[in-house]
Amino acid sequence: MTPLFLITGGTGTLGRHVLPLLEGAGHLRVLTRRPPPAALTGVETTTGDRAALTGAKHVTGDPSGLTGAKHVPADPSALTGAKHVPGDPSGLAGVEYVTGDLATGAGVEQASRDVTTVLHLAGGSSGDVDKARTLVRALAPGTHVVFISVVGADRVPVVSRTDRAMFGYFADQLAAERVIAESGLPWTTLRATQFHDLTLLVARQMAKLPVIPVPAGVRFQPVDAGLVAARLVELALGAPAGLVEDVAGPRVEGMDALLRAYLKKTGQRRLLVPMRLGGRAYAAIRAGGNLAASPGTGLTWDGFLGSATALPGDKP
Repeated sequence: MTPLFLITGGTGTLGRHVLPLLEGAGHLRVLTRRPPPAALTGVETTTGDRAALTGAKHVTGDPSGLTGAKHVPADPSALTGAKHVPGDPSGLAGVEYVTGDLATGAGVEQASRDVTTVLHLAGGSSGDVDKARTLVRALAPGTHVVFISVVGADRVPVVSRTDRAMFGYFADQLAAERVIAESGLPWTTLRATQFHDLTLLVARQMAKLPVIPVPAGVRFQPVDAGLVAARLVELALGAPAGLVEDVAGPRVEGMDALLRAYLKKTGQRRLLVPMRLGGRAYAAIRAGGNLAASPGTGLTWDGFLGSATALPGDKP
């Protein structure tokens, strides 16, 4: 029986790395609220209708940024440490896009039919716990759920309004982990530190301010999303393993240092002002609760900023 993989968040930062690594491992189905425009890409999409899904062809095409990606065999040993190859997956074979929404449940049950493994990569600023519940309820017994979470989910306490306002994501991820672990389905959860891509988004937003307030003592360990994707695919091709070892970047750096590196690279000058926050979550972050126990591998933040495609259009 050919495996059928369902990928939530398949058009996002992590999903764009995962899809080419799974090519050739089985049929790929992406659950998305906004499927690729067929008129532009030639991609066939379905709307979650059962008749359309049963025996549906897996079609070529995906505008999510991966064309030219090299095929990586479905062999875990070949995936460890795999490098991301940027591009656009319009030539990626075996991808079916199904319209659905984990927030409302629309299309989820239909998209989950006949699935053998789910890579649950969809996440946001809110609603992750309910989305996890919606997903696991739709899955058949025995479906392997591979979930991406965040390092420190169990070490950053979120108990006050201040905690939740600044660091509520950690609590939401921990609650989503528990939904999956207690679902009765076989599961694997991988916790990762912050991706370079998302750190870059934060730096860009903060650089819009003439004076940048920087939480004092906060450190991060940014990681290459391509490495995280390679590990997720390795886990998806293996047996359910529960909570596995964290994956993290090679260097721990203060938030101020990350911002200064970005500003220097883009030729911008800003005043950085340290500020202290309250709450138990902030105290845990200052103590390193969001950091992995040991250094990881891959690109450093400086190396990421120095890559050819990291800073398109960034201007002083």
